[in-house]
Amino acid sequence: MTLCDAGPLVALIDTSENSHARCVAALRQLPPEPLLTTWPCFTEAMYLLAQSGGYTAQEALWRMLATDGLGIHLLTPEEAGRMRNLMRQYRNVPMDLADASLVVVAETLHQTRIFTLDNDFHIYRIFGRDAFEVIP
Repeated sequence: MTLCDAGPLVALIDTSENSHARCVAALRQLPPEPLLTTWPCFTEAMYLLAQSGGYTAQEALWRMLATDGLGIHLLTPEEAGRMRNLMRQYRNVPMDLADASLVVVAETLHQTRIFTLDNDFHIYRIFGRDAFEVIP
């Protein structure tokens, strides 16, 4: 399983994005299984795609979800509490809600691989100690 941030979701769909080719190449190297994201990341990607490509780009993201190319982890109340603590811990970075949701999912599912364009994932630690394997 590979956790996926909003940036690659946008770059995979929006061919005008600077990271489009790099993300397409990286996706081809990942295990052939759905990417996993969170509602905060999905929402961020939808917003960014609306700005760059309108409804057509947003529809492409909906298709990824509908065709099992993308799954969404449903956050629990306990995970939301952990997100709050992480945002407090990393407030000087600062950590946004989407990033906090991915760190929590990594902790919950014991995953280290993340598909992201966000350099902050080189700073964040899983359970405060384990580094992420950042793709690309």
